[in-house]
Amino acid sequence: MGVRSLFGSLLYFMLPKKRPVEAEEAPDTSIPDSSSLKKKQVDCDLEPTVICNKNNCVTGSCSNTDTETNNHCKEEDLIMAPGDSNPMEIDEDLHSRQLAVYGRETMRRLFGSNVLVSGMHGLGAEIAKNLILAGVKSVTLHDEEIVELWDLSSNFVFSENDVGKNRALASVQKLQDLNNAVSISTLTTELTTEQLSKFQAVVFTDLNLDKAIEFNDYCHNHKPPISFIKAEVRGLFGSVFCDFGPEFTVFDVDGEDPHTGIIASISNDNPALVSCVDDERLEFQDGDLVVFSEVKGMTELNDGKPRKIKNARPYSFTLEEDTTNFSTYEKGGIVTQAKQSKVLNFKPLREAIKYPGEFLLSDFSKFDRPPLLHLAFQALDKFVSEIGRFPVAGSEEDAQKLISHASQINENSGDARVEDINPKLLRHFAFGARAVLNPMAAMFGGLVVQEVVKACSGKFHPLYQFFYFDSVESLPTANLDPSDFKPVNSRYDAQISVFGSKLQKKLEDADLFVVGSGALGCEFLKNLALMGVSCGKQGKLTITDDDVIEKSNLSRQFLFRDWNIGQAKSTVAASAAAFINPHLRIEALQNRVGSQTENVFDDTFWENLTAVVNALDNVNARLYVDQRCLYFQKPLLESGTLGAKCNTQMVIPHLTENYGASRDPPEKQAPMCTVHSFPHNIDHCLTWARSEFEGLVEKTPAEVNAYLSNPVEYINAMNKASDAQSRDTLEHVLECLEKEKCDTFQDCIAWARLRFEDYFADRVKQLIFTFPEEASTSTGAPFWSAPKRFPHPLQFSVVDPSHLNFVMAASILRAETFGISVPEWVKHPKTMAEAVGKVIVPEFQPREDVKIETDEKATTLSSASVDDAVVINELIRKLEQCRKKLPPGFRMMPIQFEKDDDTNYHMDLIAGLANMRARNYSIPEVDKLKAKFIAGRIIPAIATSTAMATGLVCLELYKVLDGGHKVEDYRNTFANLALPLFSMAEPVPPKVIKHQDLSWTVWDRWILKNNPTLKELLQWLKYKGLDAYSISHGSCLLYNSMFPRHRDRMDRKVVDLVREVAKVELPAYRHHFDVVVACEDDEGNDVDIPPVSIYFS
Repeated sequence: MGVRSLFGSLLYFMLPKKRPVEAEEAPDTSIPDSSSLKKKQVDCDLEPTVICNKNNCVTGSCSNTDTETNNHCKEEDLIMAPGDSNPMEIDEDLHSRQLAVYGRETMRRLFGSNVLVSGMHGLGAEIAKNLILAGVKSVTLHDEEIVELWDLSSNFVFSENDVGKNRALASVQKLQDLNNAVSISTLTTELTTEQLSKFQAVVFTDLNLDKAIEFNDYCHNHKPPISFIKAEVRGLFGSVFCDFGPEFTVFDVDGEDPHTGIIASISNDNPALVSCVDDERLEFQDGDLVVFSEVKGMTELNDGKPRKIKNARPYSFTLEEDTTNFSTYEKGGIVTQAKQSKVLNFKPLREAIKYPGEFLLSDFSKFDRPPLLHLAFQALDKFVSEIGRFPVAGSEEDAQKLISHASQINENSGDARVEDINPKLLRHFAFGARAVLNPMAAMFGGLVVQEVVKACSGKFHPLYQFFYFDSVESLPTANLDPSDFKPVNSRYDAQISVFGSKLQKKLEDADLFVVGSGALGCEFLKNLALMGVSCGKQGKLTITDDDVIEKSNLSRQFLFRDWNIGQAKSTVAASAAAFINPHLRIEALQNRVGSQTENVFDDTFWENLTAVVNALDNVNARLYVDQRCLYFQKPLLESGTLGAKCNTQMVIPHLTENYGASRDPPEKQAPMCTVHSFPHNIDHCLTWARSEFEGLVEKTPAEVNAYLSNPVEYINAMNKASDAQSRDTLEHVLECLEKEKCDTFQDCIAWARLRFEDYFADRVKQLIFTFPEEASTSTGAPFWSAPKRFPHPLQFSVVDPSHLNFVMAASILRAETFGISVPEWVKHPKTMAEAVGKVIVPEFQPREDVKIETDEKATTLSSASVDDAVVINELIRKLEQCRKKLPPGFRMMPIQFEKDDDTNYHMDLIAGLANMRARNYSIPEVDKLKAKFIAGRIIPAIATSTAMATGLVCLELYKVLDGGHKVEDYRNTFANLALPLFSMAEPVPPKVIKHQDLSWTVWDRWILKNNPTLKELLQWLKYKGLDAYSISHGSCLLYNSMFPRHRDRMDRKVVDLVREVAKVELPAYRHHFDVVVACEDDEGNDVDIPPVSIYFS
């Protein structure tokens, strides 16, 4: 049985059971048979072939085999020369989240790139993993060394069975499983410069300085230049050097969409003042170049020429141009940032090592650290070249020798000389120099691969040129004896050489809770397994996620394979993590963490935890976990990603503020009237399209079924509401069952054709009839002034593919809701056009009495009427008549939006709706992929930022589990790999409240045990100098000093008052409850005290 088959079998048989949840209903997994509605999709399952000899091994999916000579893919077949004009097609289902970050052009360049990764210890494996997930054309793994037990601390592809094998050969098969579209080959002998010519980028993770200079000189002078990256991870220290050639062009420096503004006025001045509408703040900066379009009057600006701006303000800027003699501005216009390419002149390593220039800084509290680390890595290279090995952990002799080398190099550094070489820091550097720690490898693996992407595509600004980083604060606070660093012949020896055996024991005995097993969760599980977290007899790791694996997950969530699609994320991830480290004591659950599952994640569960790691993708879940950690005083390690950006936040009991203490402002929502009648950008059109899609194929069919399932109850509910919304709902249900009911596919085509006419012709005709182009507001201002755009109705044409595609998608989905089979000819334009041509479209006449909502504060388009009840009664009467005509058991089939299935026509309809509406308003249209990003609310995501975030969090986890660190030792991080930019800072401490000799923060919870009476609770508070005048549980008042009868409760147990007065049923798993106490001090001033927890058993 091969590795792939074995791993698949293990995953199947190791799936843990789901814990029961009280009152939980089994989900309905049945779906209607809609195979006839699906687009044809070609699937190709190619098993990789592996050809090995003594020195190399090639894995690929080559079908061109010479059976006589048994020569599979030739080496030149695996290597693509720069500028290959036939890159493979992009699998948008697989790479949708990555496409949202990079775009198609960057992805095509990636797919044509060949990359060398030299050095397959932990950092090399992380780099290879992220490259393969990104989808480069080929990755060549180079390593001449064999796997040691030491390597298992940081390399997720190695197992104990691999010890003694070549590191590159031992890596190839497991890495190939990540993405069979990438060709993976190996080199196991010494590299020569000539071999580098086959690659667009080369990455070295374990190369001495002399050899690095030799290889870099070759790459720098090669035509075209070969991008060269040298990266190292040494214990808690790391470095990266980049050289992309003498002249490297960056096409997009930040990856952000160009900023835009809607023009309100332009002056005839020198310089000209441009004012924009206050719909949204401008994001321009002084010196930006902008392009004007659609300007009426001052048409001289519509020439497409980039113009420089200055004095940028939130709603205006000055144009560095004399417009005195231009035509007078009338109205309209869009101003768009013109993004400029940038040329960088990289220095070769030979020159840069002596004159490094400015370092990329990660932590402003360590602004003097990079020059020192630049020195330290050179000293380490000299140490290794002289002695032939790394310094021994705990060896003072070796540490002093390295410090001596650093001092000598420093003395010869001239102007670059460092004032203080910090022997204490260099001692830590020496002790851990041999070790590659997994969190450091994960962090640098993300950073380095992002630089490879930049090198291969020109997308984002490269690292220029040195980056140094350390996390020396992660070391234990207690002084360690040299004997603590000695290896114990375990897979954690490398980690022990840095942190000592005592912290390793704490890691192994930790009881950890990981919430979520998506992209972040997979990376966390891999990191934790390699670190040995929860791998001891006392340890336990619980992971939960209620989601299942989808194809789009596979480009980032690397523990999953294509054969896992449809399986539970947490169970597959847990089994894969246990495959990385068989000692991992892990339990996988499929429960969502929330108030509804507090019987699963009960008090005992939370109280026994050591720490919580969030790997979530939504704010509400994060806030809930934050409150649980706050309540039970558990450390919470928080992180998140957005495209190339990532952030981490440490929430440490009594040391830092909690996650919910600060929140981002809510996103600004477009007014309803703007979305429905006055859109001025494609986002508005797509928001409207998504809303119409849900109304047409999901909500209305669901309302039809609700009515038909229980007519009496449904009618009573509508009569009781008797509002405009109920009236609208009933009108839609009646339309669906009467006037717009479909019995044949031709009926569906007619419905779709008439929808086109209604949406994109009739409604627009009514709008411009009600508000003509010359209309004015009540103040006399032009009604159609910015940001409003005057619309034009569309004339349907069967020769316009977009018109025909809209009708096709709409008719297919309409047929699906009515259970009507779809004929094959619907996909043939000529036949479809003939069917559409048979539809009779009635003439439209605008009406005088139509009210169109223009109030931006309105929350509904339905206007209430005194006649609503009468209209509802009439609609119900007609509905009842209609119901009697329906066949027995008639039901519709509502369609739930699924963005990641390109065969279901959902996005075809939404993109069609949005683009036809955009055409109405002269708004630039978008392709289906861009429409999917916006309407599907797809979060841009890539493996690189995910890897970096989890690596940073795990560096903080060392501190959490050690237990002795101060707030200044912890770091919160924001990073943007596109720029690149790093901002690391101490967490904010919690706000302290003081009263007499007492002080408390949001972390405190006062606990009173032994099942007290009300009188005992009041006396307990009195001892603290507090007079309680009100005690409540939930919304129920248990005691108030103003009510005389409450004094009769003094001798009652508080738990009895909660049960009898508050009518609360305390479940068997709950041993305490909380009360909110309102107190005042001796002077009558109110004092906000922490929650009081009363334990009754």
